[in-house]
Amino acid sequence: MATLIGARHGQAIWRDYLELTKPKVVVLMLITSLVGMFLATRAGVPWAVLIFGNLGIALCAGGAAVVNHVVDRRIDTLMARTQKRPIAQGRVSPVAALAFALFLAVAGLALLLAFTNPLAAWLTLASLLGYALIYTGFLKRATPQNIVIGGLAGAAPPLLGWVAVTGHVSAEPLLLVLIIFAWTPPHFWALAIHRKEEYAKADIPMLPVTHGEHYTKVHILLYTCALLAVSLMPYVIHMSGPLYLGCALLLGGRFLQWAWVLYRGAQPHAAINTFKYSIWYLFLLFIALLVDHYLLLNL
Repeated sequence: MATLIGARHGQAIWRDYLELTKPKVVVLMLITSLVGMFLATRAGVPWAVLIFGNLGIALCAGGAAVVNHVVDRRIDTLMARTQKRPIAQGRVSPVAALAFALFLAVAGLALLLAFTNPLAAWLTLASLLGYALIYTGFLKRATPQNIVIGGLAGAAPPLLGWVAVTGHVSAEPLLLVLIIFAWTPPHFWALAIHRKEEYAKADIPMLPVTHGEHYTKVHILLYTCALLAVSLMPYVIHMSGPLYLGCALLLGGRFLQWAWVLYRGAQPHAAINTFKYSIWYLFLLFIALLVDHYLLLNL
């Protein structure tokens, strides 16, 4: 039995390669890209763009995630949250992972070029390189503002979805990018507070490690206030209607409540609960955008 376990430890299976792509993160990104596609048109999204455009974006996002696993393999062995990842445990070699990442990226870009338009493909490539190389390879270890600066790459999916349909950039998808950009710091800093000791052990300069928890909590509160204000802008510019406005106020108010609880230190698990709520916040906010869009079309 011990021999079998040892052999399994060093042998990759398809689930290991799937795990390298961070599928849960990619699914959330796809939801925002889908919303970007549907908001871009009053007519239906062409099925080829809908299917192959999102598949291309997903493959490129998965490729970037694989590169993240490769670059962070030393860090992953030091953190309880990540030490069971396939590369950290030796089930997938860095070379094999990089080959897999290259395949995903090339396949994704090929689909985007074939079924959408060149601008969507090149913007997706820029987002991939921004996350995989600039954020993961440099910013993550260089500055406590890594999440703020690097968050732009992770905020791109609604823009990519919009451009895949329209072929051009306009103010509306940039506003969707701004919403995710403002959401990213409180989302990740809440997790960083919860995992502060592990980030310190791995020598990653996350804000709670370099500036302390109180400073980070203040900034989470400030960014959450900014996020609430930015999230109301689709209604202000008549991109969405009253349904979205109500949802944005309710969801943003709840996010602000969690940020305040975290700031006051009233609950022992406030940091991880804030992090978990932030995921639901983004998901529900974009669903509200989508539902409101079709409600307006039917009025």
